Amino acid sequence: MQALHFGAGNIGKGLIGYLLNKTGYEICFVDVNEGVLESINKTNSYSIELLDNHHTTETVAPVTALNSITEGEKVIQAILEADLITTSVGIVNLSKIAKLLSEGLLKRVKENKTNIDVIANENAINASSTLKREIEKHVSPEEMEEICEFVGFPNSAIDRLALSKETEKGEVALVEPVYEWVINKSEMMNLDLPLIEDVIYVDNLDPYIKRKLYMVNMGHAATAYIGFAGGEDTIQSTLAKPEFEGFMRKVLNEVKQYVVKKLHFNSKDIDSFIEKTLKRFKNKNISDNVLRVGRSPIRKLGYDERLIKPLREIFELGTSVECLSIAISAAFLFHNPNDEEAVRLEKYIQEKGIEEAISHFTGIENQKLKDKIAKGYYKLKDKGCQELIK
Repeated sequence: MQALHFGAGNIGKGLIGYLLNKTGYEICFVDVNEGVLESINKTNSYSIELLDNHHTTETVAPVTALNSITEGEKVIQAILEADLITTSVGIVNLSKIAKLLSEGLLKRVKENKTNIDVIANENAINASSTLKREIEKHVSPEEMEEICEFVGFPNSAIDRLALSKETEKGEVALVEPVYEWVINKSEMMNLDLPLIEDVIYVDNLDPYIKRKLYMVNMGHAATAYIGFAGGEDTIQSTLAKPEFEGFMRKVLNEVKQYVVKKLHFNSKDIDSFIEKTLKRFKNKNISDNVLRVGRSPIRKLGYDERLIKPLREIFELGTSVECLSIAISAAFLFHNPNDEEAVRLEKYIQEKGIEEAISHFTGIENQKLKDKIAKGYYKLKDKGCQELIK
């Protein structure tokens, strides 16, 4: 089986390529980084290192690589011959690969009328649908209709921390042991291929996207903000202290009520998910600086974003919001002179006050919720977080 993957970065090699290889695919990467392409083609393989206590290394092979700029015709031929096409180029770069993909898919529907799926695995909601819209810009409506007779664009959700390091043998992907790749099976065109190993196939992707955003991403940001308020430098040092770990467990258990009651996940499954999430955050082989994790606080305090959406939902359910509201209060105290959003947020609070800032940045209308966040803000500012997180 042949898989064509656009994007030879950390997620491409450390998650997508890794699992496709485990399933039995020969993988051809498409990228523009000549150094990475040369490294892959030199040995027809690459290495990944797990961020576990043993720093386990694994080799992924056989793989090849093509340059999308200088080897466009070869990429088009690879599109023609592939059994599966995947991407991990970053949501903003989907437009850059759409023209080449459109040319290859048009050639495919004329010369190889077999079903294929194109799965965009980006850190964004419904990225495959976004890629499909970008492809539509390069073909006529009639041509797009012809493409869609044979090509599916199933959406997916991915979750794995992936970094990299330079070694004598080239760049190595560094990945945490835990990962998740969820694909919307109902949107797939080719159901004859073997299921990708360790992938979760669902008929409705939305609950999984929300679970990740409102539990994993929320928890990561909340830990950064409460850790910063407590004078900690990293997520790991924050959670190494029992009082902070206990507080974050309470935050996640508050949000659990929304995930179980509104997204309809099994309660025991979410208990396990919470423990797995905390274990990921505590991984001592990773050093997550709270300034990096907490960056862009204005975006993260948005009305439907990771902190405020679950707060509104669990408040409407009538369950406790005590710990999550404190974490949100801490976000308004986040100070990072190198982060434009943090500077803007701090300036707004200085000029207009915390009450106006809460209304302006969160969009919350309920006065009780706004008062609760403001009260937490003043307590954190005056007394620090040790008393509030007990």
